[in-house]
Amino acid sequence: MDIIANFFSFLFGAVVGSFLNVVILRLPDSSQSIAFPGSHCPKCNTELHWYENIPILSFLALRGKCRTCKSKISAQYPFVEFCMGMLTLALFHKFGFSLPFGLYFLFLAALLVIIFIDIHHQIIPDTISLPGIIVGFAASFFNPLVTWQQSGLGILTGGGILYAIAFGYYFLTKRDGMGGGDIKLLAMIGAFLGWQSLLFVVFASSLSGSVVGIAAMIKQGRGGQTRIPFGPFLALSAIGYLFFQEKILWLWNLYLSSMQ
Repeated sequence: MDIIANFFSFLFGAVVGSFLNVVILRLPDSSQSIAFPGSHCPKCNTELHWYENIPILSFLALRGKCRTCKSKISAQYPFVEFCMGMLTLALFHKFGFSLPFGLYFLFLAALLVIIFIDIHHQIIPDTISLPGIIVGFAASFFNPLVTWQQSGLGILTGGGILYAIAFGYYFLTKRDGMGGGDIKLLAMIGAFLGWQSLLFVVFASSLSGSVVGIAAMIKQGRGGQTRIPFGPFLALSAIGYLFFQEKILWLWNLYLSSMQ
């Protein structure tokens, strides 16, 4: 039974991941719909048959090429499907099939889309973050893990922290260092995970972002003009907190006790 449940939870996530690929590709372009037309090759526009749309397996069977025009298919497609499948499997192991499972499934799907859109376009669509703030707060009235007070304070604190950082950076450098999308994203994270998650999310994302940013500065040789999207670091830190918050809080309490 466990093997079957694990298989179907991964399969469900991978199938949703296939749809997320469409969202990632089309959402940044306001002229495209995420619903129509159906899945097709982005090069030759040939509509895909059902057997060309099987998550992960179709990519492997086609050897990463379009069956019609033989153009290469981005490895991002099976990667997103695999990631969503594994995240869904991890959610199942943490929550089972429950209300938190459904709530955080939506949260993780939104974060995965945000990661790849921000990487490609350096934008975080308001059409994801703003409804996410509302859904996260509304769900807190039923969410056994986060109270509505924690969620509401998370929204205010999350948006306020990054707004203060962005304002301070602009005040000192007269350059925009952080977009409004990052501010709304942290508010959404606060809505779903509560204010208590924000210290870790901000610290972990800043640390990892700094490491990657320094490496990018060295590689590109552009110094302070180097720009990297910050949204993926916020999203990955939020995912880390969701699955490992007990261990994170244990380490934090251990640190506090060592300081006494």
